[in-house]
Amino acid sequence: MKQLYSRRWPALMLIMMIIAAILAACGGEPTTTPVSNVPTAAVVATPDTTTPPTAVPTIAPAEPTAVPTTEPTAAPPEPPPVPINPDYLEFGIVGHLYYTDRDRVLQLAKNAGFDWFRQQVVWMDIEDPVKGIYGWDELDRIVEAVDRFGIKLLVNVVRSPTAYNATNGLPDDPETLANFLELMVRRYGDKIKAYEIWNEPNLAVENGGEIVPEDVGHYVEILKAAYTRIKSINPNAVVLAAASSSSGVTNPAIALSDQEFYRLMYTYNNGEVRNYFDVQAVHPGGAANPPDTLWPDNPSYIPGCKPAPDRCWNDHETHYFRHVENVRKWMEEYGMGDKEIWITEYGWATPNNTPGYEFGNYVTPEQQAEYIRSAMLRVYDNYPFVGNMFLWNINFAVLWGEQGNPNHEQAAFAILNPDWSPRLSYLRAQDTIAQIKTWQGRFVAP
Repeated sequence: MKQLYSRRWPALMLIMMIIAAILAACGGEPTTTPVSNVPTAAVVATPDTTTPPTAVPTIAPAEPTAVPTTEPTAAPPEPPPVPINPDYLEFGIVGHLYYTDRDRVLQLAKNAGFDWFRQQVVWMDIEDPVKGIYGWDELDRIVEAVDRFGIKLLVNVVRSPTAYNATNGLPDDPETLANFLELMVRRYGDKIKAYEIWNEPNLAVENGGEIVPEDVGHYVEILKAAYTRIKSINPNAVVLAAASSSSGVTNPAIALSDQEFYRLMYTYNNGEVRNYFDVQAVHPGGAANPPDTLWPDNPSYIPGCKPAPDRCWNDHETHYFRHVENVRKWMEEYGMGDKEIWITEYGWATPNNTPGYEFGNYVTPEQQAEYIRSAMLRVYDNYPFVGNMFLWNINFAVLWGEQGNPNHEQAAFAILNPDWSPRLSYLRAQDTIAQIKTWQGRFVAP
């Protein structure tokens, strides 16, 4: 995989310049040791630019020769993709702000250093096309609160009203979603910074109960309509192509493998989707695997895990956080390498009582905290193509605790306890974000 630049370069270059100035003042010679020899963190992460943050490296044109030549000249290398925010890796948190103490959630998110909040918006709960009415009130309060706290908002729109799809999957007519999004954009303007169009559409459950290859082309048509309508009203809004679930399964009743979904999406109508999204959302799984491992070259060992029937979730690439590298490889293979990735869900569950999420039973709270820290550092140091990463989740343990099931899998992923107190993962995320922001020169003490 191409290494484009390192996000640590600007901070390291500043340190080197200060050292050089001190040596010059003392009569010494400034060092000429390349910055690339400075060691990075032991746990891998993501990048920025090696030149001033706003500049894209270029190659100076060659001086003309006295005698014209007909020899072909090598084409200059393509410039690296320019991230939405080229100077920084940003950090988001996924949470739920409906009918809860949203100010408390947002204050805790802000205290931890998160720049963004991702809120899922259930379309069928707002629009009743049969009666021709809309219920915006609670979303109005959510958007206002997020804006008041100075946090940027990403909304993830899902689930069609029954009138637009009988099973509440993707709408039959793409224009119906475009119409709804137009109302949202006009109503909230710049208070909503980004729109993620659907959630994991390679899963049958997110697609009305069945998923077949033809559905991928239909999703592209929906994305086209949504992107066109949003951009016509607010060109500054960021539009994300939905993340596929990290799945290697292809079964119409369950899923289409994410590799097949991305292939079909990127090749539909000769790859026209490239014109209809700004950022590719990705949901790399983690199961019980540390974020620096990846099957088959570096599989993880999960102590105590029985080999059957779950196979310990370490025998396929889709069970690993580093699966984001495979998605990036596919993007480059199909000509989407100029698009940035945002990881809009990642995290590790701890012990829980939900069938299908037994991998959480092999992750301690201490491991959860360390895996989150390691994932942030890995993205910062190693993945220049990732501009934003949203941790799943902040307050679902509070919500499930109120429902009497604090051991639900969604609660197991949370970084707050049911009583609102911070888990170790909250504190570790807070420390790591502060550390990375300090390296980026943008940390402001609370």
